[in-house]
Amino acid sequence: MRSLSKSGKKKISLDEIRDYQGFGEYSELAEYIGSQIEKGRLAPIKSGGTNGKKPPLFLSYRILSEKKDYGRFYEELQYDMVPELSIDYYMAHPEVYETDRPYVLALNRYLKERRERRELPVSVNERSFAVWGREKFLVKEGGMRILKNVGLELSSLAVYATAEPLAYYSRRKEAPQSVIILENKDTFYSMRRFLLGEGEGSGRILGVETGTLIYGAGKGICRSFGDAFGCLEPYLEDPGNEFLYFGDLDYEGIGIYESLKRTVGERIRLRPFRTAYLKMLEKAREMEERRGIVLPAASAGQNRNAGEEFFGAFAQEEREAMAAILSAGQYIPQEILTIEDYRNRMGEPDGL
Repeated sequence: MRSLSKSGKKKISLDEIRDYQGFGEYSELAEYIGSQIEKGRLAPIKSGGTNGKKPPLFLSYRILSEKKDYGRFYEELQYDMVPELSIDYYMAHPEVYETDRPYVLALNRYLKERRERRELPVSVNERSFAVWGREKFLVKEGGMRILKNVGLELSSLAVYATAEPLAYYSRRKEAPQSVIILENKDTFYSMRRFLLGEGEGSGRILGVETGTLIYGAGKGICRSFGDAFGCLEPYLEDPGNEFLYFGDLDYEGIGIYESLKRTVGERIRLRPFRTAYLKMLEKAREMEERRGIVLPAASAGQNRNAGEEFFGAFAQEEREAMAAILSAGQYIPQEILTIEDYRNRMGEPDGL
C-alpha cells in the first residue's frame, strides 16, 4: 500500500483513495479506510456526509502526518552517550537530534577518547577541528548550539580564546617606564616615528619620557591586552610601569578606556594620557579660531553613559570643555595631533 502522506495532499476524497490505492472490491476499501483511521493517518470530514453503502464510508478525509518512529534514537541517547552529555533536550526533541546526530556523535566519541589521556588547553578553532574536523564549526557553524543542547560549557573542552596579537614598539626595555596605549594606527606610527628621532624626537612625548607604545586597534585592546598580560616581556609587566591611554575624544573612545580599565583591574596602573587630551582641546580651539574648521559630528548610537571614571582624571574646567563638545554631538579624533605636536608646549614638563 502506498502512503497517503506522500501524496502531497492535506485532504482526499473517498474516490481518490480508491483510485490511489487501486482497490477493486468495496470491502477492501472499507477495511483500508478503517485501519488508517485507527492508526491515526486519516480523519473523516463528517460535514461531507457518507456514501450510503454498507458499511457506510465518509466521502472525504483529512490526511494526518505519520508519526515517525524515533525508538532507535531514544535507545542511542540512553545507552551510548557519555555521562558528561545531558540527553534531556534531545529526548524531548528527537526530530532535532535526527538533524544534529552526526555532530553529537562526534562530540561523544571525542569525550570517550579524551578520558584516556591528559589534555592540554588548545585554541577554540583547534579543538573544533579535533572534534568535528571543521575549525570554524564550534564558533560559527552551530557548535555552540550543540554544546547548549547537551548541557556543556565551552570551558569543559579545555580551550582558550585567541585575540589579535598585541602590536607594540619599545624604545627601551628598562623598567619602570611609561607605556602609552593608542586607539588608532596613525597615531601609533606617528609617535613611533617621533621616538625614532624624526621631528627631533627626544623620547619625551608631550613631556612624558616614553618607553613603549602599544597599538590598541580600537575596542580590540580590551581582549588583546587581557589575553596577552602574563605573556609579555618582563619589563612590560613591571608593577612600577605607568600606562597612559590615548584615544579619540568621543563616547566610544572613552568607553574603550573604561572597558580596558575594568579588564586590567589592579594588575596595572592605567589612566588617561591627560596632556594629550588637553593638547587635542587646545589644537581644536586654534583650528576653529584661525581657520574656521568645525569639529566633525560623532557617529550615532554611542553609549552616552560612559565617562564618569575617565573624566575623574581631569580638572573641573577641563571636564566642562570636553562635555561641551560631546553634548554638541561632536568629537575630536586623536589624529588631530601630528608628529609636530608631540613636543611639550604646554608648560607641564612632567606631562601628567
